[in-house]
Amino acid sequence: MATNSKFIDYIDEALEKSKETALSHLLFTYQGIPYPVTMCTSKTFQALDTFEARSDDIVLASYPKCGSNWILHIISELIFADSKKKFEYPEFPVLECGDPEKYKRMSQFPSPRILTTHLHYDKLPGSIFKNKAKILVIFRNPKDTAVSFFHFHNDVPDIPSYGSWDEFFRQFMKGQVSWGSYFDFAINWNKHLNDENVKLILYEDLKEDLAAGIKQIAEFFGFFPSGEQIQTISAQSTFQAMRAQSQETHGAVGPFLFRKGEVGDWRKLFSETQNQEMDEKFKECLAGTALGTKLKYDLYCQA
Repeated sequence: MATNSKFIDYIDEALEKSKETALSHLLFTYQGIPYPVTMCTSKTFQALDTFEARSDDIVLASYPKCGSNWILHIISELIFADSKKKFEYPEFPVLECGDPEKYKRMSQFPSPRILTTHLHYDKLPGSIFKNKAKILVIFRNPKDTAVSFFHFHNDVPDIPSYGSWDEFFRQFMKGQVSWGSYFDFAINWNKHLNDENVKLILYEDLKEDLAAGIKQIAEFFGFFPSGEQIQTISAQSTFQAMRAQSQETHGAVGPFLFRKGEVGDWRKLFSETQNQEMDEKFKECLAGTALGTKLKYDLYCQA
């Protein structure tokens, strides 16, 4: 995956801030949603409203720990296959993270720009919809998402840790974690999955058949790689391949971003009570919805 020092510098800076931040002071709320003080600021959110999207921007939306770094890598490789130019990241690619001047700098960047985000649909800048940028939404089953999020907090040395999995689970279910509730995020995006410029892809489907997923992503964004190129990108985008390169591409945090990548890892941590609680929450929020069906909850989340 192409990257550069600015990408890693931003992550290092966020980790440095995390060292001095207690868990109780990690979050601040903006427009009703909690965000990490180490990565986001109110001023940046205010500046984001003025961001001018382009029709050829590549927007990758996901809740945290649902595979956004994986998709980012795949898109970078598709751009390289198309243009033979390694994609560089002059800014940290998460749209809502960084300083308020970021968007002015981004206006000078060549197309296509890759914009990753963990924002709800209705929190994105209006120019994304006005200019009809294409949005790929990545979802992962909520149980594995929660476990991956917990390990990220508790494994990365400088990030504030939770006292236990039980404590994290309580906060996750209340939506009192960075970027808020998985279920609120899902409900919000569910309303727009059939919009013309929106496409859903599942983490689990990519694990099942990576080459087929890459082909779908390429078609959606108007790339036309050969079968051979798809196989090459697929080989370079396996979890093992990305983990092997993670220190180089993401700096110190790399090995923690690519921890296991397994489907069903939740079974090692969830108690029977927690299983029931999340099953009920899923039923309440997503049963009978288009997203609820596509998530294949019975297949991936039943004990």
